[in-house]
Amino acid sequence: MVTLKEVAERAGVSQSTVSRLLNDSSFSIKEETRRRVLRVCEELGYRNVFRPAIAVLDAPPSGEELQDVYFADLRKVLAECAESMELDPPASIRSIHELTERASEFDGFITMGATVFPEADLRALHAVLPHGVCIDTNPAPHLFDSVRPDLSQTMLDALDAMIATGRKRVAFLGGVGSIMGTHDYPEDIRELSFRQWATHLRLETDGLVYSSGTFTVENGYRLAEQLVSDHRGTDTMPDGLIVAADVLAVGALQALNALRVAVPDELAVVSVNNQSIARYTSPSLSSYAIDQRELARMAFSTLIDGLKHERRVRRHILLTTELVPRASFVPSAMMN
Repeated sequence: MVTLKEVAERAGVSQSTVSRLLNDSSFSIKEETRRRVLRVCEELGYRNVFRPAIAVLDAPPSGEELQDVYFADLRKVLAECAESMELDPPASIRSIHELTERASEFDGFITMGATVFPEADLRALHAVLPHGVCIDTNPAPHLFDSVRPDLSQTMLDALDAMIATGRKRVAFLGGVGSIMGTHDYPEDIRELSFRQWATHLRLETDGLVYSSGTFTVENGYRLAEQLVSDHRGTDTMPDGLIVAADVLAVGALQALNALRVAVPDELAVVSVNNQSIARYTSPSLSSYAIDQRELARMAFSTLIDGLKHERRVRRHILLTTELVPRASFVPSAMMN
């Protein structure tokens, strides 16, 4: 059985400090010391009293309404998840510099958004706040944990679903992102995975990948317009289209409607994110759903595990996505 003495020795404080902290709510002590003692109590199983102070580094890209909706939903889900897990409400931090400066106030942090941070800033943050979990992407996989949708598997699932309905030429439409890590390659993981899986499946991709610009409705319209201009009326016209995100797919469907491309008969379209707008496009958009509640739950659980055990090995957790079929693409199972 763990004793008060063991807790005090591990935390580097006196036994009386531990006793007063746990039994006297008016006891005044440095916040950093308080959190260290409570963390040791939890780690050793002395008492279930550890309530970590958690910050959310909220740094998503801005300016696109549909992307803003995705992150607004994620903020709400994070707050609800913290409450359901009986955690204190996480503090919202808007910049990596602010989080680094205020590191002594927190035990760990969660990031949301795809902002690419300079490696020097990430290392400076890790030096003062080593426990963090990144949602959706991870700018420093050697420094912090991550919980992400398995977008590589999603691309394979989408290609398999297209092939199962008899589609022979599948195109890809995406935007510029960054591959996980500090290497800021001008390529999104969905594009990279699409190319790799299409090659393995022996599908032709030359001239069928349209991936440039930002994740906006306007860019989705422009890319789809270019695709139709390049291929319509030729034997290279694709019969399937996988879109990296709903925000692009909304614009793509608008362009296809304007150009009188029949969806899904002439060109089946499937996307990723399953935002609420997918139900109201014309035709309604088939999209792979990302479970934000599971992302949030796993982010908190992973962070708390790292804090309790002072884990130094980084974890990168992938979550599956699930196709929500609508009119723009009907899977073979629903066609029978």
